[in-house]
Amino acid sequence: MKNEILLSAAQLNNLIHQGDCLVVDCRFDFADAGKGRSDWLAGHVPGAVYAHLDDHLAAPVQPHTGRHPLPAAETFAEFLASLGWSGDQLLVAYDGGSNAIAARLWWMMRYFGQSAALLDGGFQEWSRAGFAIERGEAVGKLSPRENLTGNPRMTASADYIGECLGSERAVVLDARAAERYSGEVEPLDSRGGHIPGALNRPFTENLDASGRFKQPLALRAEFQSFLGNTKPAKVIHSCGSGVTACHNLFAMQLAGLETSLLYPGSWSHWIRDPARPVAIGAEP
Repeated sequence: MKNEILLSAAQLNNLIHQGDCLVVDCRFDFADAGKGRSDWLAGHVPGAVYAHLDDHLAAPVQPHTGRHPLPAAETFAEFLASLGWSGDQLLVAYDGGSNAIAARLWWMMRYFGQSAALLDGGFQEWSRAGFAIERGEAVGKLSPRENLTGNPRMTASADYIGECLGSERAVVLDARAAERYSGEVEPLDSRGGHIPGALNRPFTENLDASGRFKQPLALRAEFQSFLGNTKPAKVIHSCGSGVTACHNLFAMQLAGLETSLLYPGSWSHWIRDPARPVAIGAEP
């Protein structure tokens, strides 16, 4: 099961009873940074430890970075050790339901060469399935720190994207909602719009009406129709700060369309440099 990247609630329940995984709750609210932890304390998957997007899944923001820069390998390894994770464990992440935040942890684990999976439907699906819910603190046992090394080949830089503008070398896929992509609304960043030429596929389109991921074949057909002849290796995923972009990347991998890249800084990094071009409106 270590090779699977998406688990049902029943599959996760079996793994927990077998002691073969570490479960991490990633619930987070951009409007209230403390709400995710409060929700975790109020009820979570048994044994699930908590990861805070700002504090644990990102480095401190600097003037030259986006809102959620990637942490250093040593820092992330120390965090995983504090949760009780060891390299022989499958890490299973979830959030409230969409996995918009949990997908960031999934991608980070892959970036640092480790196995990870998502709980399909998140805590919403776990609760709906009627499995046990634990309340209060769940503190992992400290484990020895693993030596982690990131893989820059899984990412694309702003400079590379800039070099590719107007060419067929790469296609940027923006995971934000349509109104943020167009610049009509921008609740989080100082400037609205999108990278010129970027296509818009809101990450929510990867989910069915129940909040779970669509079937792999359906996702594959949608992405292939959307991207045309563009190969996965030419796709660069972006969003506001490199978080929900991981959802589209996960969905493509679930669909068997592997090797696409992440622009970790995304829109919040792109606009740090006023010389970078910006597009406004619904068209690429």
